Amino acid sequence: MTRLRRIADTTFRSLHTRNYRLYFTGQIISVSGTWMQSVALAWLVVHYLAPRSQRGVDIGITLALQFLPMLLFGAWGGLIADRVDKRRLLVTTQVSAGCLALVLGLLVLIGPGPAGSAHLWEVYLLSLGLGVVNMFDNPARQTFVIEMVGKNDLSNAVSLNSIVMNGARVIGPAIGGVLIATVGLGVCFLANSASYVAVIVALMLMHRSDLHPAQRVARAKGQLREGVRYAWRTPNLRDPLILVFVVGLLAYNFTVILPLLAQETFHGGAGTFALLTSLMAGGAVVGGLIVANRGKPNIHRLTAVGIAFSVMIGAVALSPTLAAACVVLVFMGGLSIAFIATANSTIQLQVEPTMRGRVMALYAMGFLGTTPIGAPLVGWICQTSSPRVALLVGAVATLAASTLTRLRHRNEHRRLDAMSSVIDEAEPGTELGVA
Repeated sequence: MTRLRRIADTTFRSLHTRNYRLYFTGQIISVSGTWMQSVALAWLVVHYLAPRSQRGVDIGITLALQFLPMLLFGAWGGLIADRVDKRRLLVTTQVSAGCLALVLGLLVLIGPGPAGSAHLWEVYLLSLGLGVVNMFDNPARQTFVIEMVGKNDLSNAVSLNSIVMNGARVIGPAIGGVLIATVGLGVCFLANSASYVAVIVALMLMHRSDLHPAQRVARAKGQLREGVRYAWRTPNLRDPLILVFVVGLLAYNFTVILPLLAQETFHGGAGTFALLTSLMAGGAVVGGLIVANRGKPNIHRLTAVGIAFSVMIGAVALSPTLAAACVVLVFMGGLSIAFIATANSTIQLQVEPTMRGRVMALYAMGFLGTTPIGAPLVGWICQTSSPRVALLVGAVATLAASTLTRLRHRNEHRRLDAMSSVIDEAEPGTELGVA
């Protein structure tokens, strides 16, 4: 019992911090509401607003609009996070997102029929509005974690956040499905709007004296370029960021691949898709718990996880039966979260505090902002070949990027070790390179 308690204390050590405990609780409620809305939004577009021949295109546009601002202007959102109080910025983004969900809920509830008075262009506009909110919210939320828990518990807190995201991926859609079947679509959007209150209350109840705020960046010209140059000139930031861009673009498009894998590859229906999604999410929760129990991450561990992740993606692609795919998906889900949590923590621990918002915005652009490009590309691969081929493309890309990053850093360490040996052997006071 003592050993189990010690493991639990290590795994959930970030929750010992009051401010993070409040935030964690609010996130559980809010993220569940977000996933609930995602299901309801897809149902609204596919079944009530989009013509039958345009369903795939219209739901793709709806998804892309939620990430397009991040792709185009994400670095600017990160700069704002560096300049202002992140807690206040998060309150603003949560209120804004809640209002957008409220408007959508009222549109669906007011008017005849299951879609109410909602039109497709209104859904597009509200999705774009949510994308603008996320452009500011994501870098602020990513960088606020270290201000709540400090450097020592950052990796643990990031992993626990991943657990929340994937646990909510199971809970939210399940609740959403029940609400759609019993009381209608509109209630899902209203419930999501109300769920933001939990995060707002948590942020307002925090003890500001217990936070570890980074120094705010004064307004000046050229700060966006400065952030990009800083990330590019720092190998310990540039290499994991490039790796995240590759994985986000070609491998992390499971919302596109899994339904097609269920339907076209394994000839199943909604139940098969739900099974695959739940197994991956369950594996992700376990993976998050394992990562939360580990020490500080580094690029060596990140590339090792990336290689293992690529192997599991390939194994799913080559699974001969649905049963085999289900087993492998659990491991793939665990490694997917291990990769993202390790990348997030590795970058945050390497970056200068005054640059953290801009660099984490680049991270968000790689992981989320590539969706408007990666999702249609992967969908095209699925359509022209098969979901198996799309998975293999992601597996090969992840394997190549992880291996090259690993080799590059190994060579860099050898070069630094060689330079250290030369310096150690030099006589005191001798200037190297001078005859």
